[in-house]
Amino acid sequence: MMEQARQQTPTTSVAQEFLTFTLGDENYALDILKVKEIRGYEAPTRIANAPPFIKGVINLRGDIVPIVDLRIKFNLGQATYDEFTIVIVLHIHNRIVGIVVDGVSDVVSLSKEQLRPPPDFGVAFDSRYLLGLATINEQMIILVDINELISSEEMGLFDKKVTSVSEKE
Repeated sequence: MMEQARQQTPTTSVAQEFLTFTLGDENYALDILKVKEIRGYEAPTRIANAPPFIKGVINLRGDIVPIVDLRIKFNLGQATYDEFTIVIVLHIHNRIVGIVVDGVSDVVSLSKEQLRPPPDFGVAFDSRYLLGLATINEQMIILVDINELISSEEMGLFDKKVTSVSEKE
């Protein structure tokens, strides 16, 4: 009887919420649960010999936060900094990191059925950092695996040991 009831229950996919943002002319999204806060851009303190996409660090209520400009990281043209530039502060692997974006759009809810696998080519960055693609109101949204991107070796923001221990938890 219980088996029969389980079979009759429709399977519904649980939706996940994403924060959408813009980089150049493209729309992106990341897991809303990774977002600590959204703030205006303030000039960071530069770090010697840091790659160009790492703009420096800021002091955020006592936390030293590295600031990564995704526009530079993804080669999306000239990055300008003005009163409209936004920093999304993220909490990843027990660390706080800020990412610079052109603008924040909305919070959207997406089910697994709405996601399409990322292509192997034609995207401005390595597809291993993508969760997939979705279309909302006839606009393509690129879903970024922000955990994978920010903790990647090429970013150099995390010690390898930190990410491998956090992945096991």
